[in-house]
Amino acid sequence: MDKQRLVLIGNGMAGVHCIEEIIKVDANKFEITIIGSEPYGNYNRIMLSSVLQGDTKITEIMLHEEDWYKQKGIKLFIGETVKKLDIDKQIIRTDKGREIPFDQLILATGSTPFILPIPGVEKEGVYTFRTIQDCQKIMEAARRSKKAAVIGGGLLGLEAAKGLQNLGLQVHVIHKSSLLMERQLDATASKMLRKELERQGMKFLLAKETKEIIGDLDAKEILFSDGTKVDAKMIVIAAGVQPNCQLARDSGILTNRGILVNEFMQTNIPNIYAVGECAEHEGVVYGLVKPLYEQGAELAKHICGVPGDGYVGSVLSTQLKISGVNVFSIGKLAEDRHSKAITVFNDVDGIYKKMIFQENRLVGSVLYGDIKEAPRLLDIIRKKKDIASVEKGILLSPAITGEDPIASLKPSEMICNCNGVSKGAIIEAVISKGLSTVEQIKQCTKASGACGSCKLLISELLAYTMSDDFDEFVETSPLCRCTSLTEDEVVCQMQKQNLTSAEEIMAKLGWTSLKGCPKCLPALQYYLRMVYPHREVHEDNLIEMATLNGISHRDGTFSVTPQMYGGVTNPKQLRKIADVIEKYQIAKAALTSEQRIQLIGISREDLEGIKKELDMHLGETNSPLTHTVKTTINESNCGCGKHDSLEIAARLDRITECLQTPYRIRVGVSPCIHGEAGSTSKDIGVIAIDGRWEIYVGGSDERRVRAGDLLYVVASPEEVIELSGAFIQYYRETANYLERTWEWIERVGLIHIREVLFDSYFRGQLLNRLKEDSLNRQTILETR
Repeated sequence: MDKQRLVLIGNGMAGVHCIEEIIKVDANKFEITIIGSEPYGNYNRIMLSSVLQGDTKITEIMLHEEDWYKQKGIKLFIGETVKKLDIDKQIIRTDKGREIPFDQLILATGSTPFILPIPGVEKEGVYTFRTIQDCQKIMEAARRSKKAAVIGGGLLGLEAAKGLQNLGLQVHVIHKSSLLMERQLDATASKMLRKELERQGMKFLLAKETKEIIGDLDAKEILFSDGTKVDAKMIVIAAGVQPNCQLARDSGILTNRGILVNEFMQTNIPNIYAVGECAEHEGVVYGLVKPLYEQGAELAKHICGVPGDGYVGSVLSTQLKISGVNVFSIGKLAEDRHSKAITVFNDVDGIYKKMIFQENRLVGSVLYGDIKEAPRLLDIIRKKKDIASVEKGILLSPAITGEDPIASLKPSEMICNCNGVSKGAIIEAVISKGLSTVEQIKQCTKASGACGSCKLLISELLAYTMSDDFDEFVETSPLCRCTSLTEDEVVCQMQKQNLTSAEEIMAKLGWTSLKGCPKCLPALQYYLRMVYPHREVHEDNLIEMATLNGISHRDGTFSVTPQMYGGVTNPKQLRKIADVIEKYQIAKAALTSEQRIQLIGISREDLEGIKKELDMHLGETNSPLTHTVKTTINESNCGCGKHDSLEIAARLDRITECLQTPYRIRVGVSPCIHGEAGSTSKDIGVIAIDGRWEIYVGGSDERRVRAGDLLYVVASPEEVIELSGAFIQYYRETANYLERTWEWIERVGLIHIREVLFDSYFRGQLLNRLKEDSLNRQTILETR
């Protein structure tokens, strides 16, 4: 089948990231062409202010050099602008006379600086601040100037002003509002920001409306509507941007402020999409990195024919990138009749914090001076966590108690929201790879590689990781004493080098002992089964008996547990078990805690004969497997509406039978809240309540007792089976060997697991692989 022709107009962050997502979903579906009007590869436009401030070099903000496009088989035309889009003929024409046909088209034309509609903006000495070329022109002009004026007191304007100040210029910031960053800060934080920037030498002309730029050919002064003037031979306009949607508008594509799109980022023309700052979704045009990346991910799934829920909008947060100034805001800025605020104001240390609540939900926050709690507050708002009254004040307690908020963050909480890099991932990279700078962390993990606002947090996390106070456990140690490689590195090399046996792994990866050890051999066998599920993995050097044959005891005898799905049996099974007990004179038969009959005291010589005569799958309770499911019929007169837990337990038994897992999984299904299946302390617990089923995950009834986390509430047994099965398979595919479910959940994050399982496409893929792995495993065992 021929590849479809996919053309991307716009070589910016949003468009190219979308192409990356498409390649991840289906690398062979499209023949891709990208057209960019700037003469560069893809670069991080948001970091231009850091370049101007002297903190970053232009080479450091490049995201994709031209070699990357060649490696991905992408045709790239740079320094070329699309002038005509013919929807009917599905052809685009560029300013160089090139005609490019397309089957699918993505518009990622970004935005253009808002140019004030006033006389004089065309004069020499007036600059916009949007591209690398703009940045270079401003830096060149700064060498010839002593003073500069920046029109715009928003985020970009202040960052540009700081850059000019760092270049040695005296800077006036002109803003039509009486408050700086009035869209992102409340009055208190805005005034504190102004006070700090004035202390640093910046000057402000607020509540000023620019009327005209005065001069002959060159700019000399700025005239305001109130009749006052200011000398200005160098002027930078940073008064906002507007979506660049003229090409779409001229072609008949529906536009408003931006290009109108649906939840899949489609325009009114089904094979034409828009993403990024040019797109308008549900009346909103987004200009921050994370929303643009989220849009690209949904577009990628849809254009590749993969089911998805679509883009639903984003929670916006803002952080100012000026050295020595810490400002953060998210959501609502001020309370109203539906909301109330909690504030902390420390004028001595220059710290101000405000949280806006609607009942028990945090809906907005402004932080000034100390933004270490930003990741936690961002996480609470995005996950819409319910916060009890007693906890509301505690949210700001680190500032009061002196506790380091970086240390208090969970490993799963995000430090870099744009690229989805957690605290734990950064710590692991620092420790395992010996990273010592923020730049090294960016290269390794992509953290701070987008908007850059998390650089301060990464720097503080790096300092914390290297300090004497650091005592968090991160799994970076070698797999065992036989190798210096971690588990992740071993699995990566298995896949890269197509290593298909434990012997080959140990030989090719430099094991110090080619016989392995009790720690690495089981792990290698497990990973081999996961990487190559269709192949039989030989275990002769690992255990004496094949998995599911029986439990060996120190006295040389064995135990077997015939499988009774859901704990339900019948006369034929019971008669068969009784006959075997009598014939082989088995010493003991006992009921297990999971409601199965275990035969104890079997000799090695009798084991094979007993297996054949039972002709039943045998459950094994010590190996890393999904154990038989515990349930109860719950005949107590508790008044609850009983539900058929036996059916669910039996189905879960069948779909997970014979599956090896990183660590043993225990499952409990209770027909009501008074059930005795221990569902709240199982790896997976299911409880029927008020006609619905609550699913809990990550519980443990071992030495460290842990209550399970609520995964979801579903209405039918079918949904219980689907979510439980997908959870088990995702755990099998992403957990480390011998990592318990609760450890895995704490490491990767329950929210992330929900996002995977609630995506219908990913859930379906997980269930298909679960079924396939189960069948493969049963086939292998039955042929032994």
